[in-house]
Amino acid sequence: MATLNYAQAGVNRQVADRFVEKIALLSKPTLNRRVKAAVGGYASLFELDKKRWIAASTDGVGTKLKLAFRLREYRTVGIDLVAMSVNDLLCVGALPLFFLDYFATGTLDAGVAEHVLEGIVEGCRQARCALVGGETAEMPDFYSAGEFDLAGFAVGMVNSTCVLPRKDIRVGDAIIGLSSSGCHSNGFSLLRKMLPSDTEKGDALARKLLTPTRIYVSSVQPLLEAKLLKGLAHITGSGFLNVPRMSEKVSYEIHLPASGERPSIFQWIDSHSGLTLEEQVQTFNMGIGMVLVCAQQKVPEVLKRLKRSGEKAWVLGEVKKLRSGLSSQVILHRDGTSVTLSY
Repeated sequence: MATLNYAQAGVNRQVADRFVEKIALLSKPTLNRRVKAAVGGYASLFELDKKRWIAASTDGVGTKLKLAFRLREYRTVGIDLVAMSVNDLLCVGALPLFFLDYFATGTLDAGVAEHVLEGIVEGCRQARCALVGGETAEMPDFYSAGEFDLAGFAVGMVNSTCVLPRKDIRVGDAIIGLSSSGCHSNGFSLLRKMLPSDTEKGDALARKLLTPTRIYVSSVQPLLEAKLLKGLAHITGSGFLNVPRMSEKVSYEIHLPASGERPSIFQWIDSHSGLTLEEQVQTFNMGIGMVLVCAQQKVPEVLKRLKRSGEKAWVLGEVKKLRSGLSSQVILHRDGTSVTLSY
């Protein structure tokens, strides 16, 4: 059994967090009074006028691309590209308007690029947004043969009175989880090192890991329009440490659904990785792609609307009181085992 952790796989979260802090510091002189949220959030917010704020987010697909290269399957990563940015827009209460992409490669293979574009178009269709443009960069000697990189940029709109997270997240509020389709687009520097050396078995798992990231726009939009939600957390990089981004003034207790109810890839990770539960929940989404917070009395209505949208959802727990002298915590329970994460 492997004993790798994320740092040993080449990803240092602490260094990345410090770099984000540096970006925020360096970018501060460029901001003006119309910037309502900048570096560090799910999406930046800019005041268009007193009622309308623009939301903007950018992301990539990461080393999941290596599996696409391995299997020569390029459509799914286009969906991933859109998903990573538009799901972040939802977390500030914004609905996506349009999307742009950046495709960079050593030597352009028009067939490969077309397949990627087909995935991006499908992602935009699911996100109900327009693909308005992008950039294709051909950079000889910069990328290995057959490889490329992707970046995506999403812009949305939110009414200034509907921005999330709301300030009234309080003890007793309900926590609801939306099912993921698998590992989405995080943890792949580690996952790739866990693949079996046997080519046939490795390819079968790689194909399963290429399952595209869920796009939650169609299921979350009705909840946003009805003002049923207090907060949203997209469970991406750093796993469940994303949850306190809704509010650091409280803690969160979450009971993950039973293993049999979540995508089977997480059972494989648990049995083959050698990772502790603490490392797993800070790396993977564990079958929960999005976390919602709402008032307890709103739970039946939220669940009814999610079911109507075809969404698989669970009531995971509730918001807890912040313990004196401590930072916000996420107390996670899984199959009789518990772990506490401090934000």
